[in-house]
Amino acid sequence: MALEYFGVVTGLLYLYLEIRQHRAMWVVGIVTSLVYVFVFFSSKVYATMGLNLYYVLISIYGFRQWGGRGRRAQVAEAAPPETILYRHITGRQAVALLFLLAALCLFIHYILSRHTDSTVPVGDAVITAIGIVAMWMLARRIVEHWFFWIVADALSIYIYYTLALYPTMFLYLCYTILAFVGYDRWKKKGVKIDANAL
Repeated sequence: MALEYFGVVTGLLYLYLEIRQHRAMWVVGIVTSLVYVFVFFSSKVYATMGLNLYYVLISIYGFRQWGGRGRRAQVAEAAPPETILYRHITGRQAVALLFLLAALCLFIHYILSRHTDSTVPVGDAVITAIGIVAMWMLARRIVEHWFFWIVADALSIYIYYTLALYPTMFLYLCYTILAFVGYDRWKKKGVKIDANAL
């Protein structure tokens, strides 16, 4: 379907902008997510469809977070224009996010398996739970979000292959490869900031 191909193009543009930490990625992400709401609904991948609705909301939050006022803006403005700013996840955040991830997986799987005609409830639940956590981490510039994307994207390749969503499968293959590139770029060219700076 033409809409799916359009989603692939905007999805690749989004990832390119994410790797470069360009604020416009959030706007492109909104467009991509809205496209995939329709693609995943028609394929009965309901949790990932809902995940894309969440992506729209978190993209608005991320856009504001990355260009906000006050201390966040001062830190970002003090850095040269092409500087990538990142922080590491704290131990407390890691524990909380892992518990949240497990709870989300169980809850989403329950909903999908009991109340929908989803053909991939386990995979859909895992991808969706990881995506929820990873997007929040991205909005907070936590560099380890790339590891979450690598897992979710690699699993997505298989799921979309089984659903014959081949353009989307290709997109997630690119996402998986470029997540490694993104992590490497953030670490090599980025500037580590204090956990509370942004």
